Amino acid sequence: MSNSLHITPLGPHIGAEISGISLAGPLDEGQFAQLQQALLTHQVLFFRDQPINPRQQRALANRFGDLHIHPVYPHAPEAEEIIVLDTHDDNPPDNDNWHTDVTFIETPPALAILAAKQLPPVGGDTLWASGIAAFEGLSPRLQQLLAGLEAEHDFTKSFPAHRHNASPAEYQRWQEAAARNPPLRHPVVRTHPLSGRQALFVNEGFTTRLPELPAQESEALLAFLFRHVTKPEYQVRWRWRWREHDIAIWDNRVTQHYANADYLPARRVMHRATVLGDKPFWRAPA
Repeated sequence: MSNSLHITPLGPHIGAEISGISLAGPLDEGQFAQLQQALLTHQVLFFRDQPINPRQQRALANRFGDLHIHPVYPHAPEAEEIIVLDTHDDNPPDNDNWHTDVTFIETPPALAILAAKQLPPVGGDTLWASGIAAFEGLSPRLQQLLAGLEAEHDFTKSFPAHRHNASPAEYQRWQEAAARNPPLRHPVVRTHPLSGRQALFVNEGFTTRLPELPAQESEALLAFLFRHVTKPEYQVRWRWRWREHDIAIWDNRVTQHYANADYLPARRVMHRATVLGDKPFWRAPA
């Protein structure tokens, strides 16, 4: 029988630090089941001092499902499924906004695994917010209004052409990615396929409008929801603390996150694996 994980909650709604496990090697069935349950409960998990190479990170992510290959971000040479987020003065970050990863596809990621490879001497924290807590923090009347509405998500909102035209080859990749990923709709409130809990599923990074509402109402309601979901009460903040090899795993279906861009001109290098999920849906509570 496998040893139990040690789980330390970091807040009442979201976040837990996990110890008593090594993520670099294969996990036995007991460890993996505990990890899945902890992720359902706490939505984002943090692990200290976990050296892992791209192939090991890919193998860990593959335990959860098939992996997404990002259309524009560079990848590790030995594993194309591992995104390399290398930000510095010559390549400033483009993810310093609240977002849920890759909601511009039909089956947005179920989860993601982020490994710290090079950290600035100070700053560069990442924050996560719980869409479940945010939805539950709304009044019943507003919950009722939002349930069943759809929102449009657009690849080009976070990946505009002007950020990807440094060379003809880069611009061509962007054009191809934009053509493959036209705007699409997801429910404003999605139901978690495993827990059945309801979560807000709009994010500033990719959500552009609520097509079922007049433009002014859509703009005003989205502006409110973008502010509401990121209230400190619904957040957890991870301080990487200059220590490479920390890892975060989060449930992308019910969270969004913000990579703090306060460290420039220092350099920050992170590796991310992204596990494909299912098509978002809303189901009325029983």
